[in-house]
Amino acid sequence: MVYVIAHLTAHPGKGDEVVSLAAPLIEATRREAGCITYDFYRKPADPDALVFIETWQSKAAVDAHFEEPHLKAFQAAMADLLVEARIELVIPEKVEVL
Repeated sequence: MVYVIAHLTAHPGKGDEVVSLAAPLIEATRREAGCITYDFYRKPADPDALVFIETWQSKAAVDAHFEEPHLKAFQAAMADLLVEARIELVIPEKVEVL
């Protein structure tokens, strides 16, 4: 299992536009092979701070997602709306406790 956490910070007042543009991305991504969960959140205290939290079956599924046209279209649309975008990829490693 692989987890992706994508933090987006929109320019002041642009959070609503990001949310609107994310709808088709979310719908298409949830149909991708290997996508277990793909959720989008907005921080209540800061409507321009948004977070995708994703769960994927494998790193290969994540890599394929990054090549999807709907993700590339979203990224292009976000170019002028975001101050910052940061993606964390978490590939857990089983820890054995002795």
